[in-house]
Amino acid sequence: MTKAELVALVAAQAGLTNADTERVLDGFRDVIQSHVRNGDDVSYPGLGKFSRAQRKARIGRNPQTGAEIKVKASKAPKFSAAAGLKAIVNGEAPAPRLVKAK
Repeated sequence: MTKAELVALVAAQAGLTNADTERVLDGFRDVIQSHVRNGDDVSYPGLGKFSRAQRKARIGRNPQTGAEIKVKASKAPKFSAAAGLKAIVNGEAPAPRLVKAK
């Protein structure tokens, strides 16, 4: 699904214009990115939790030569799905009914 398709579907579901919906979704993305960057968790009930994981420095291997290489410590975004989303994906709960996009 492309961003334009997502915007159109959410706009139809919420009864908003595509422009308003795109601003809301962009704002949602910006808030999540900013807070996760600062190390805060962002939870959205029914969807999941966005967080930041810390990866330690380690020794890796070059798969072609087998030579050891140093991999620096880094931070990575992490998403944990909520129980409600897992139930829908596994067919244990019904998916929400959607309005068709125009």
